[in-house]
Amino acid sequence: MNQIAQTYQPGQLLQRGVSRHLASLGFACVEEVVPTRGMRVDVMALGPKGEIWVVECKSSRADFTSDQKWQGYLEWADRFFFAVDAEFPTEILPDDHGLIVADAYNAEILRMSEETKLAPARRKTMVQKFATTAARRLQVLRDPDMHPDWD
Repeated sequence: MNQIAQTYQPGQLLQRGVSRHLASLGFACVEEVVPTRGMRVDVMALGPKGEIWVVECKSSRADFTSDQKWQGYLEWADRFFFAVDAEFPTEILPDDHGLIVADAYNAEILRMSEETKLAPARRKTMVQKFATTAARRLQVLRDPDMHPDWD
């Protein structure tokens, strides 16, 4: 087993590949973003034109069937995608959302999601959450001894 697979959980491997692919398309990605209390999206991507995509990574059939929160993420993005690995039974996923097949190294968008434009106030909130989450994580990386009280 390679070092990457030993270090990360299956969903994290999908996040990694999705983030790499979206970065190649000009998006900036942050993993595990909290749009509102009780929700945490796997990957939030901010595009070159300000578009916001949310990607929910599903590592198995059980992961998908046991999660009912993903539907709450739809109102926080312009486009919503599921990301799965090549062995995932994609026929169980809803057809009206985007589909990305990924591994730890890359991904491919197999089905583009329909665009539902966020309201300006919601977009502003999401861009702020994206920026704040990214900046705080960078700050902790630069100063690991810091003990933030952000919540």
